[in-house]
Amino acid sequence: MIDAVPSAEPIEWLKKQRLIRDGKPTVAGVLLFHEEPQVEVPKSAIKIYRYKTSDSAGTRETLLSDPISIEGPLYEQIFSAVNTTVHMIESISALGESGMERVSYPKEAIHEIITNAVIHRDYSLPDDVHVRIFDNRIEVESPGVLPSYVTVKNILSERAARNPRIVRILNKFRNPPNKDVGEGLNTAFESMRSLRLRDPVVEQMDYSVRVTLKHEKLGTSEEQIVAFLQENDEINNSKAREICLIGSENTVKRIFQKMIQSGVIERIPGRAQNKAAYRKGQKFPK
Repeated sequence: MIDAVPSAEPIEWLKKQRLIRDGKPTVAGVLLFHEEPQVEVPKSAIKIYRYKTSDSAGTRETLLSDPISIEGPLYEQIFSAVNTTVHMIESISALGESGMERVSYPKEAIHEIITNAVIHRDYSLPDDVHVRIFDNRIEVESPGVLPSYVTVKNILSERAARNPRIVRILNKFRNPPNKDVGEGLNTAFESMRSLRLRDPVVEQMDYSVRVTLKHEKLGTSEEQIVAFLQENDEINNSKAREICLIGSENTVKRIFQKMIQSGVIERIPGRAQNKAAYRKGQKFPK
């Protein structure tokens, strides 16, 4: 309490923030400032599992060790869960171009997704946040469906906080876990792309939301353009820069020129220079 608000009297400040009502702490107040919130709010921990498999689901047989339960007030819980997850991931190796290589995920993505799972989960549901670490991916599942009008399609652009007091008060701590309010998932997407890894996958289940970080490298720009044209009739420079994560228009022009020379694509005739687009060529892979 003193660390979060050093200049205020704790009880009066908690009352003012509506974290104490009628002499009793609210659920948000307990989760934020109780030494052991899980005593009063059961199933508000984070469970971390390490499965030695890349299968679609983990089993008791593939569970590498007993699950780790991360408890405590939310601020401490988030940072402890992130550090524990990162430590577990550092022990994973995969076959790469130069032999066995350490599997690497951006810590920023792990931090933002675990933070989101904790602050936006539904605390009325009796379940923990689950972090499942597989050989080829990380899954973070939080209780409760997406709030309000937020969907898996608009989640990067829309904002709706299920627990606004938790979000606001956590942001008052020193080194708050939710530094950029409302920008957590965007940061996760950007940090994955910075390592040329595929975007996080957000899924809404019956009673929960699951976010998956896959350790899958993006294909070459040419491969991504081919994949796009397999599903679409044409592509232009702007769309290619978007799907290939390339900022330079000239870089994409050079990629197009190379693909035209090899016959994989061809320019659509009759288009003005500023509306140039490309379609499958005679040697486009089937």
